[in-house]
Amino acid sequence: MVKVIKGLQAEWGMCSRTVSLGKVLSALSYWNNTIAVGCHVGDIFLLDGVTGSQVAALSGHTETVRSLTFSSDGTSLVSGSDDWTVKLWDVQTGGVVKTFGHTGIVWSVSISADCTRIASGSGDNTIHLWDIQTGECHCVIKQQHYVYHVCFSPKDPQYLLSISNNKVWQWDIDGHQTATEYDGSYVAFSLDGTKFVSYNGAVVTVQNSDSRAIMTKFSVPDDSIRECCFSPDSRLIAVAAGFTAYVWDITGSDPHLVETHIGHTQHITSLAFSSPSSFISASYDKSVKFWQIDASSVDLVTNNPKPTPSPLASIESVSLQARGGIAISSDSDGVVKAWDILTGLCKTSFQTPAKDDNWRDAQLIDGRLILVWLKVKKVHIWDTGKGELLQSLDGPEWGTIRISGDGSKVFCLGSGLIQAWSMWTWEPVGQVKIQKWDYMDPLQVYGSEVWVRLEDSSTLGWDFGISGSSPVPLSNLSIGRPHLDFISGPWRFKDTVTGEVVFQLPGRYTTPNVVQWDGQYLVAGYKSGEVLILDFHHMYPQ
Repeated sequence: MVKVIKGLQAEWGMCSRTVSLGKVLSALSYWNNTIAVGCHVGDIFLLDGVTGSQVAALSGHTETVRSLTFSSDGTSLVSGSDDWTVKLWDVQTGGVVKTFGHTGIVWSVSISADCTRIASGSGDNTIHLWDIQTGECHCVIKQQHYVYHVCFSPKDPQYLLSISNNKVWQWDIDGHQTATEYDGSYVAFSLDGTKFVSYNGAVVTVQNSDSRAIMTKFSVPDDSIRECCFSPDSRLIAVAAGFTAYVWDITGSDPHLVETHIGHTQHITSLAFSSPSSFISASYDKSVKFWQIDASSVDLVTNNPKPTPSPLASIESVSLQARGGIAISSDSDGVVKAWDILTGLCKTSFQTPAKDDNWRDAQLIDGRLILVWLKVKKVHIWDTGKGELLQSLDGPEWGTIRISGDGSKVFCLGSGLIQAWSMWTWEPVGQVKIQKWDYMDPLQVYGSEVWVRLEDSSTLGWDFGISGSSPVPLSNLSIGRPHLDFISGPWRFKDTVTGEVVFQLPGRYTTPNVVQWDGQYLVAGYKSGEVLILDFHHMYPQ
């Protein structure tokens, strides 16, 4: 589990349980503390909705299970698969009751509220309506493109919606189109059937089921939405986008993001609410995660929505002093702040002259907050407490600059050189030639040791602390914890042994402006002015 520490205005939800099934998961459905999960290899697992333990395994499909849905009474389960079949299962026995056939992949299935019909949408460009009792096809609705989603109304068993060619279509059970189609890529009803939610790109829209009037809409930070659903009380909407799940409160006049849920290491394929304050997600990373929503994050009544915050200055540098319990940020207005790692609260703030400069660093040294920045081939060293310039040194035109953790040296990487100076005597203490380094946060400093990340993700290191000698090369290693590397494009953690991506920054946090990673904490700064601190100790303890 990843422990998330707040800095500024990010609200994060926590995963309460992870169940690894060892197989790529492609579909999920929930009913009364029973979870059905479909796999790429065709298996379906039934899990206990409280403990996550496996209750049963259903075998019958030969290829990927694309869609699952329980009947309203929970006695039956319907599945659609790449093997071109729809199967009706008896939940109690785990046996197949009936099998229905298409001539293409079955992308989606749904059961009518009165449990008399099954709708299936297929890659053969049709919707089939099946009579559960007789097994006969009651009606075939032909469309011009693949039918990726079908959904019966929970309120009216005579009415269903479908998604084809990125359009939402409305039908009756005799195959008649009952309203004009409109743009949308997914649709889900509220439990009472009075409203439904759809998305188009990054925009999520909630509409009245009868009038189709728009009730509310909002935009998700990530436009790779795959699925969305209502909470049982219709107060919340969960949205799966990429590796991340977002929860929105739609009760007030202005919908607002309640929590962002991170933890999956590959795309979320499906999700479902298990209670008004919890939901479940399945992913290509072979896991099912149980998420708890912080009740205090949800407003019972939202009469006075929070005002839109003023734009913040872009964060241009971040640094970590984990032993001191702080992270330090510097923004494009020259404001330097020290943040408490445990609470995310600002401990102190200083105004400096380092405005609009991209290369800088700050450290708390013997109670003094020291800032260095690079401008017009000069390295400037500033004492924030005294509000005065300590020294200016000749440097490269551009580059990366760092203060050593013990405060004894200043290092600068630029113009093909690593240069080092004594912090207090300002004398040069050595330099080495270097080429083709990684553009994002390449310079890591540990005391007198300096490590540079190269374009190929390898590292080179030197010790600048040996008196009277040139910097001494160090043995190659991976910066960070053993077998864990933090890489860019987008920013993600990779296990250097297995090669698997084990974590990725989500949503709008995918591309930080600046980062620093010390093996346990990650601090990231954004052009939006946000500072994010993540503690990975619980995920990768030493």
